[in-house]
Amino acid sequence: MMENIRLKKTNILVVDDSPAIRKSLVNLLEPLDVNIIEAENGSIGLNHAINNNFDVIISDIDMPVMDGIQLCRELKNRPETRGVPVIVVSAFDSEEDVNRGFQAGAAEYISKDHAKELLCGKIKEIIKKANFQRQQVIMVVDDSETIRTVVQSGLEKNGYQTISAENGQQALDLLKNIKPDLILSDIDMPVMNGFQFREFVQSDDQLSKIPFVVMSANNDRAYMKRMIKYGASAYICKPFNIDQLVIMVEKTLSDQFLLLLHEKEKLLSERNLMVAGITSLVAALEARDVYTKGHSEIVGKIVSGMLALSGATKIEIENGLLGGRLHDIGKIGIPDNILFKKGRLTNEEFNQIKLHPGIGAGILEPIPSLHNIVDMVKFHHERMDGTGYPDGLKGSKIPLWARMTAVADTYHALTSDRSYRKACCKENALQMIENEKGTQLCPDCVALFLQYIENN
Repeated sequence: MMENIRLKKTNILVVDDSPAIRKSLVNLLEPLDVNIIEAENGSIGLNHAINNNFDVIISDIDMPVMDGIQLCRELKNRPETRGVPVIVVSAFDSEEDVNRGFQAGAAEYISKDHAKELLCGKIKEIIKKANFQRQQVIMVVDDSETIRTVVQSGLEKNGYQTISAENGQQALDLLKNIKPDLILSDIDMPVMNGFQFREFVQSDDQLSKIPFVVMSANNDRAYMKRMIKYGASAYICKPFNIDQLVIMVEKTLSDQFLLLLHEKEKLLSERNLMVAGITSLVAALEARDVYTKGHSEIVGKIVSGMLALSGATKIEIENGLLGGRLHDIGKIGIPDNILFKKGRLTNEEFNQIKLHPGIGAGILEPIPSLHNIVDMVKFHHERMDGTGYPDGLKGSKIPLWARMTAVADTYHALTSDRSYRKACCKENALQMIENEKGTQLCPDCVALFLQYIENN
């Protein structure tokens, strides 16, 4: 069954030498429902940060033993803490103070006078950004070890993950197993230079959409235009300020994220329109027969309910609902005189009915966004003992969601009137399902189904 997913609380460290200010900040953070640890100076705060995983650190500047500026520097110099965003909340809010905070590595600087209005919003914004950055892997390709070290250190201090290569060929070897979210590459390198490396990346469908940023000592305009023509997203000249590079990386990744989001929304909209059309066909098909009207909708509801009990994700539950709704879509390809026949089917007619799972799978397979429900449609008439159809799969070889669909389909069929028999009562239907455990139906799925029925 699917693993339960539990969301962890955000962990925040509050560092200030004033107990009253710490209490005030803790009260301000109460609406966020977070875990908070307090420290009375930078030294104690640093020790907490080294030994705990914090999502955000809030620090004053003027404190004994170790002030907030030194704390910031220490945090950014340690691999285990450099990715944690720091918000400085201080009464010292002159332009010089603010600059000192940002130079030390602070992600945000807020005056204590404005903390009440700004702090919670800034924390939400910073956590969202930090979570995004922690998921991003950046490849740094340069034959200079010094440049690789400086660039990787600067990116990691800002929460990014990095991998590195000395030349284009080494980078291509890494790309066989790791797909980064952005590539930073030099041009003049031995073995394989940046032009050749970019050509290889551009020619690969799996890699061509990765943003490619050039960092080079060559500031010739024609050289830059040539690299942009080769598909580079941006160009930065050496020597560069690491903060400039980080800002460029943030901007490039942000633009790429918005582009991918737009494409995803477009695909989702197209998928929803297509699914709505197919679902309408199923509903229209079932509406012609009083005995099957609403069958697929109920099967979808049962399967999604079983998935919810199993600890499935929201997306998995939605896909289970959709797969249940479409499990009989293949009946569109069955002649009406067989599909709506009053009375029992002949063997020849039943062989025609047995084609519907394969027909349904054939309808859905060309649609990429529906690939994860094709198995539900194709295999929901397989049996645990291997005597089902269309492929005679046995036991655990039958996909899990198809086994769930089989239980839901069987239950609703038993409890519905058919042209050749009356519906069973709920108790008899449940007993019949119990009796089919291990032969027709999956025992684990039957247990999950019974739990669903008990809760509904």
